[in-house]
Amino acid sequence: MRFTVSSTALSSKLTALSRVINSKNSLPILADFLFDVQDNVLYLTASDSENVMKTQVELTESDGNSRFAIGNHDLLEAVKGFSEQPITFDIDFTANLAKITYQNGLFSLPVENADEFPQAQSISDGANEIVIPNALLAENINRSLFATAQDELRPVMNGIYFDLTAECLAVVASDGHKLVRNKILSIRSEQPAAFILPKKPASLLKNLLGKDGGDVTIRFDERNAQINYGDGEITCRLIEGRYPNYNSVIPQNNPNQLTVDRMTLLAALRRVQPFANDSSNLIRFHVEGGTLQLDAEDYDFSKTATERMACDYNGQPMSIGFKGASFIEILSNFDCQDVIIQLADPSRAGLVLPSEQPENQDVLMLMMPMLIND
Repeated sequence: MRFTVSSTALSSKLTALSRVINSKNSLPILADFLFDVQDNVLYLTASDSENVMKTQVELTESDGNSRFAIGNHDLLEAVKGFSEQPITFDIDFTANLAKITYQNGLFSLPVENADEFPQAQSISDGANEIVIPNALLAENINRSLFATAQDELRPVMNGIYFDLTAECLAVVASDGHKLVRNKILSIRSEQPAAFILPKKPASLLKNLLGKDGGDVTIRFDERNAQINYGDGEITCRLIEGRYPNYNSVIPQNNPNQLTVDRMTLLAALRRVQPFANDSSNLIRFHVEGGTLQLDAEDYDFSKTATERMACDYNGQPMSIGFKGASFIEILSNFDCQDVIIQLADPSRAGLVLPSEQPENQDVLMLMMPMLIND
């Protein structure tokens, strides 16, 4: 069996698929790419047993249909360095060998039986469906992924929560100390539905989406989700369990409002943070009148830092402590010029919002404060 494919097209598809494959696998064949040639189209699949990723590439020519598997590492390394040129695969199923010919040479690799490759979990017929623009989903995953937890005791916190209601689609992530809630107001459903997308497929989508237009279709039931984008598809096992009531932790009345240039505050935090105590990473925010002052101190090593900046503040003078690294992450995941920080008192959560909300969206981030000694 023989077929010919573009080297750069094959290389880009295999590179994307390789991100699914684990370095250690429960089944040896999970270290392979699955090749399926059907009607002059090459369908490629990679899996770690919980996540299955598929894509396809048009063939220059082929003389039939067949399926086989090839180890990912050697093939990927071999095709990575090729300039654009045709690559021809000759498959000898008797010898279980693939001979791969290119302009200046050839190499051969063993092939394995495709029937040993595990099948993706099927989605039930009564599955829920969300259709969302490619760039919008990419934007929301990028904005939320950093806030997911790494918590063995509460696995539901380790993914991104998609909550579809009659009002909107809310995309939520939280580790218990910080929280991101994105409302997409243009997507809603009279039939409420929700799922928790694990971190690995979310990371895969982060790298794959946003490169082209079109829509992404997400079909999901209680256990699995199938995400179709462009010429690819990811099927993944969802995190099972009940996500906490995120709305209950978002304060509804934080009367003290601070508006500040995002990049100015971000740069100041990055300068001040190295002087904070390594274990607490505490930075004190003191706001009064039109001035925001940041203070960090580590008396164990006789280190202190202070920086002031202009801001627009309506409220009572206040000192409140936040974890510096987390606040830097929050500011880094906005793309607006100014941010609004809403505060109630030093013991209650602070809200961070963009000064201008994205079209048809309502974005909010929350930070729990840290105790400061006055």
